[in-house]
Amino acid sequence: MKLDNKKIFETLNPNKVWVPVLIGLGIVFLMFYLDPNVNAKTLRGVFDASFLGIFLAVIFILFRDVGYVYRIRTITDKKLTWVRAIYVIILWEFASAVTPSIVGGTAVAIFILNKEGIKLGKAIAYVMVTAILDNLFFVIGAPIILFLAKGEIFPASRVMEMRLGNSLEILFWSSYGLYTLYSVVMAAALFYRPRVFKWVLLKISSIKWLVKWKHAAHEYGNQIIEASKELKGKKKDYWLPIIGATIFIWSSRYLMLNALISAYESLSWTEHIIIFARQVIMWIVMMISPTPGSSGTAEFFFSQFFREFLSGYTFVTSILWRMLSYYPYLILGAIFLPKWIRHVFFKKK
Repeated sequence: MKLDNKKIFETLNPNKVWVPVLIGLGIVFLMFYLDPNVNAKTLRGVFDASFLGIFLAVIFILFRDVGYVYRIRTITDKKLTWVRAIYVIILWEFASAVTPSIVGGTAVAIFILNKEGIKLGKAIAYVMVTAILDNLFFVIGAPIILFLAKGEIFPASRVMEMRLGNSLEILFWSSYGLYTLYSVVMAAALFYRPRVFKWVLLKISSIKWLVKWKHAAHEYGNQIIEASKELKGKKKDYWLPIIGATIFIWSSRYLMLNALISAYESLSWTEHIIIFARQVIMWIVMMISPTPGSSGTAEFFFSQFFREFLSGYTFVTSILWRMLSYYPYLILGAIFLPKWIRHVFFKKK
């Protein structure tokens, strides 16, 4: 079982920073040009934000990152020091930021953990666990938060004459069903019957028009079996902190935008719940975006989802949102990557 180092380093390329930046800026300038409500006065609205709201938004972003660092260190049984865990998370986030969301940074994360001295089988297991837990947060948490939002989760938009809301609803529930199926299948494969999962993969890939993927299916099946062995016998003292960290991470991720919007507008408790819930829907839209880190897609759909809560501040809030939640990881990744390469490839441990 080998990792394709060449492809990994093609992803971990600091020059790729410019692609999502240019896409994002292009969409922002297009929105600026096409939207008559966006002008110099609108842009000055960035200074109307309350200090408390911006401060809380920054705090929630830091909480999210602390949660990620704590979770990866806990998952690896503290094989990573705090400093090495920070490197892993920054580079993992960087990889996710420069690849399409539907691709993500999974292979890169496995590579990074392996180069940090964690055996390949364990690295695969740890990354799979994080993916399953993240999906389960969505699968289990989404119905709860959507219920609390009392049916006001799909925005009524001017785009496509109100049809966007219906399309989003269909997209959301279709994607929710697929995520649920994927999470259940992967959890069963990893924790219950990994060899059965491999057998099914090989049978499916034996179909005439799928046979070219048989080798990949065989490799993936082996990875699942090896990862399953690494996780076998873990007790609740191992799982409970990881599950708690996952809830903490995603809650902090979403609450950041709640804080940011509240920096401009006074929100009721119900509006806070609706904003939180709509981020769950928006996450689906961003996950299927073909652009690196959902650049452009996120900026465009932000307006459709949250315009009604921001009278005149939608444009500047969308920019601040991406500046806090996305662009820092492009910059940090480009800074930390050369240092990490020197550490793992040119220094004796």
